[in-house]
Amino acid sequence: MSRLRGWLGAAAAARRSHLVRVVAANCSARVLAILGLAAATVAVARVGGPADVGVYALLRMIPGLVGVLAVGGLPGALGYFLSEPRRATPRLWPTLFAILAGGATLGTLAWLVLTPLMTSTFFRDDHAVVIGWAGATVATQLLLTVGKTALQGLQDRRGGDLVIAAEELAFLPFYVAAVLLGVRGTPALVVGLALADVAVAAEAWRRVARHTGWRRGHGVARPDPALAREVLTYGVRGQVGGMITLLNLRLDFAVLGAMAGPAVLGGYAVASKYAELLRLPGTALTWVSYPMLAGMRPEEAIGATRRMLPAALVANLVAAAPFVLLAGPVIRVLYGSGFDAAVAPARLLVAGMLLGSAAGVASGFLYGRGRPGLNSWALGVGLAVTVALDLLLIPVYGVMGAAFASMVTYLLADAALLLMARRVAARTVTGPASGVATAVST
Repeated sequence: MSRLRGWLGAAAAARRSHLVRVVAANCSARVLAILGLAAATVAVARVGGPADVGVYALLRMIPGLVGVLAVGGLPGALGYFLSEPRRATPRLWPTLFAILAGGATLGTLAWLVLTPLMTSTFFRDDHAVVIGWAGATVATQLLLTVGKTALQGLQDRRGGDLVIAAEELAFLPFYVAAVLLGVRGTPALVVGLALADVAVAAEAWRRVARHTGWRRGHGVARPDPALAREVLTYGVRGQVGGMITLLNLRLDFAVLGAMAGPAVLGGYAVASKYAELLRLPGTALTWVSYPMLAGMRPEEAIGATRRMLPAALVANLVAAAPFVLLAGPVIRVLYGSGFDAAVAPARLLVAGMLLGSAAGVASGFLYGRGRPGLNSWALGVGLAVTVALDLLLIPVYGVMGAAFASMVTYLLADAALLLMARRVAARTVTGPASGVATAVST
């Protein structure tokens, strides 16, 4: 009996060690992506100045957002529908491709229709024709994003990490090549972004094809409308949470910028970016655990989640201490003494990230059990608090008010995610006669 307990303990330790390696690899890929983005931003600044940097930021964000909305949050649904045994669902891939193609077409058309408005609002120094051509990146970014999340759903973690890093690193060589060929400004940015998307997406889909055996040929099947509705329903419920997360992270920027001006906002942006590094493990845990838990039986998923939560929480608390202590030296070395005012807000924001890794596990559990709507509800709690506290505190306390509001928001939203996960687990354990409750869409 003692030998059996020893084997079981060794097996559990091996699983934990494997999870740590997987999460560390995912975090490393995300750090490489951040470094790639930083290098690309420096290059764009050197070639085109602040204006091109602003356009680059907008072209990285807006087309991707349009595409994900046009496909009804398909990327967020893939981890669930590509898990075992759901990936064997008849006509699944034709249905997914139909959603992808339809969304890419719809998103590109929407971009073209909105081109005059976007040109006058965001891209005032560019011709509408150039911004219209930028609509091609709606489809290219969507192709890349769906390929990346398909790899994550198929649990090709190495491939998924490769794409996460490469999607930011690949832009720079294509952009430099365009500049050397005499292309400047927004056209060079569009060319660099589109070609980088296509190159990285090609590798992502090559890996997907290898996993699914498409090269052996299985014939062509028609999409399943009922299955498409199921995928889109799941995706939309999850996408609401993604939009709320974006607002939770950036609403304070908008309010502070409007009330205090760009100079104050610049210091707060530095503080926010520094603190958000502590959220990387939580994000990695969500996207590593989501497909893994989706492929387990409910009781197995609950057990795995309960084992991961304490370790994630303790690791996050331990990691937060050096973040607090090093905030001053790191910010001063990287940005200079002119950003001393960012140190105190950064420490407050780090405090708001204390539950981040545990909440990442809880979020992966909710996605994996087919309950993305509960994830969105939990994040909605944080959004309501964000709006109230930002409007109440920023006019009086400025940067520190924004940091305190965000700290409270992050803690409440993460706590709500943990409570939602506990609620789903409890209902599963005490469910119908089989001992396992059937997940009810929320």
